[in-house]
Amino acid sequence: MLDATLKSQLEGYLQNLRTPVELIKYVDEGEKSVELSALVDEIASLSPLISAIDKSNDVNEERRPSMVVRSVDNETEIRFAGLPMGHEFTSLVLALLHSGGHPIKVDEETIEAVRHLEGEYSFETFVSLSCQNCPEVVQALNMMAAINPRIHHTMVDGALFQNEVDARKIMAVPSVFLNGQKFSQGRISLQ
Repeated sequence: MLDATLKSQLEGYLQNLRTPVELIKYVDEGEKSVELSALVDEIASLSPLISAIDKSNDVNEERRPSMVVRSVDNETEIRFAGLPMGHEFTSLVLALLHSGGHPIKVDEETIEAVRHLEGEYSFETFVSLSCQNCPEVVQALNMMAAINPRIHHTMVDGALFQNEVDARKIMAVPSVFLNGQKFSQGRISLQ
């Protein structure tokens, strides 16, 4: 799945993990599921702190292929519905690092503000893997999800989940939904 250079670079980045991370995959028989499954297994082979878990038999997960990056220590979860490649591969790498205890490069005041948000927040960001603005939005919401276990974020590859794009009448990406309602469209930052 990953070429030798990318695999070597990723292995170097994963040396920065401090705590265990689970990569949970939900796949079916489709081509993209096969690719996602291979990616999860390949990433897990690069660090003793990453374990791959197959929950494909879980009927509650509707989006396939998808994966969850889960912090074992903090019980935070970051979801990727689709194959996070292209511009979103960096989002996946940062999700792994932040879930594994690598410091988030944001000022402490912002981190504390996110940590102390009350309530439950479920964000979904619909992206195109060729979108240049999407990773900034995905990474900001992923950081929030890595900081606060009451914040959940799912990156959704609109090309793989076209029925959802049509149902929500999404015309441009990134499109962010919060608790099922339209939240923002276009570039946003963590602040």
